[in-house]
Amino acid sequence: MKRIMILALIFTLALCLKPFPPLAWSAEKDYPSKQLTYLITFDPGGQSDREARRQQPHLIKLLGQQVIIDYKVGGGGALGWKELANGKPDGYFFAGFNIPHVILQPMQQNVGYKTEQIVPVALFQRTWMALTVLNTSPYKTLKDLVEAAKKDPEKLTVGGSAVFSGPHFTTLHFEKATGCKVTYVPFTGSAPQMTAFLGGHTDACLGNSDDLVRYKDKVRVLAFASTQRFSAFPEAPTFKELGYEVIHSVDRGVAVPPGTPKEIIAKLESVFLKIAQDPAIMKEMTEQGFVPLAMGHAESVDYIKNKVAVYKDLVKEVRAIKK
Repeated sequence: MKRIMILALIFTLALCLKPFPPLAWSAEKDYPSKQLTYLITFDPGGQSDREARRQQPHLIKLLGQQVIIDYKVGGGGALGWKELANGKPDGYFFAGFNIPHVILQPMQQNVGYKTEQIVPVALFQRTWMALTVLNTSPYKTLKDLVEAAKKDPEKLTVGGSAVFSGPHFTTLHFEKATGCKVTYVPFTGSAPQMTAFLGGHTDACLGNSDDLVRYKDKVRVLAFASTQRFSAFPEAPTFKELGYEVIHSVDRGVAVPPGTPKEIIAKLESVFLKIAQDPAIMKEMTEQGFVPLAMGHAESVDYIKNKVAVYKDLVKEVRAIKK
């Protein structure tokens, strides 16, 4: 009997000491109650940074707390998005993200995060991609550049921000569509990309529409990868007009770590959408060459899923051509 009692006591103690399953993260009642961090994964001065700076005073006012902008640059944004994927899901840490970058990078190699770990709060901005040369360039039309690239494969250099990014993939798709070969030169962001291009260090660039508006008097747009002619450059044709089905944009938004409570996502979503739908901000964006967006969490999730399917097929096509 004594032996049975001892065994029963041991069994009871074992049950008491058994570790409890981890509790799900819960939303803070008075969120936010302290400083928040907005991570930018590209160089200061680029589109992501400039938009975060535009949003910052509005975020501070609407959230009632300080919002600091921090940077984690490298890997075409991957270093920062890896940190986001492993971040504390308490709502005090969020990061800007780009489509198609967060889709293309995990398709190509192990970058430390998966697309589904990027939990979108909202998408608020788009820039169309465009193949551009300096206005002093000998290439007057897309045909001129394509013929030169075919005559001397890989001699022509095309600058872009990052690898496995919108500019990089647009370049690959352009090569596939035209049958020419160029050399893609990646930079850590659009700011150094444009500095190099304007300094004549690359023959051309796959530029964002806002950068081209900023330097309108110095560039010649050969073709926009947009669905229709871009209003700031009405004389520039689209790739589609010229017979090439090359349509690409970079869409920007903000995301939180996986596991962030839905109440916190909803709070941040309402704030970012309010900023995105501010008529004065929309007017500023349009004048600067951006396309304003206002997609909330659920719509952004569906948009990313649809883009994953599209890019999966395009990646297969481009890889087949490369072989």
